[in-house]
Amino acid sequence: MKSLSQFKDILDPIDRTSEILFGLLMSMTILGTLSIANAGQQDVRMVLLSVLGCNLAWGLVDGVMYLVRTLTTRTHNIHLVKSVQQVDKYKGQQLLKEALSEELAPLVGDEEVESMRQRLLTTSVSELRTLRVDDYMAAFLIFLLVSLTTIPLALPFVFITDLPLAMQIYRLIALGMLFGCGLAFARYAGHTHPLRVGIAMSILGSILTLVIIALGG
Repeated sequence: MKSLSQFKDILDPIDRTSEILFGLLMSMTILGTLSIANAGQQDVRMVLLSVLGCNLAWGLVDGVMYLVRTLTTRTHNIHLVKSVQQVDKYKGQQLLKEALSEELAPLVGDEEVESMRQRLLTTSVSELRTLRVDDYMAAFLIFLLVSLTTIPLALPFVFITDLPLAMQIYRLIALGMLFGCGLAFARYAGHTHPLRVGIAMSILGSILTLVIIALGG
């Protein structure tokens, strides 16, 4: 049984924060269309159900697409291993160089590439798996992150009958969550001013929400 810390390590910090941000923006987009002047309790309930349904649906889609991306990448890597094993030394090195990212390629010399090639020659392709248990757990975690983002934003509407007050508290919670996402990005990147990034993310997220609403999203 995996511990909570091991479960969190399935997705890197950028992936976790991005999924939370994705669910947050979707929730804000729907809740942002709620009219304080005209909305009744039934309208609020319908909007909350819409937010929950939307995030559940997109959480499911996002989790499944994570598996599709992972499967495609792993299949490509297995094909690369087979190709390297079937060609001569120089062609194998060329294949590995082409597989390196633009950022990594200039940092890897011929000796490192040859070392990788030698390791791949002894790699058993039959032992390489396209999807593992951790991948399914990661997909489930993505589903949870997108879906459960709705809950903090919905709480004010559940416990507060005064709609204008609930809207104000919801906006504060949304800004706080956007700020937290920006803070997480900044800390991961080693930014010297994480608070500024948090504030910038709060502003950017609010603008994106308004643009999405204006475009009919």
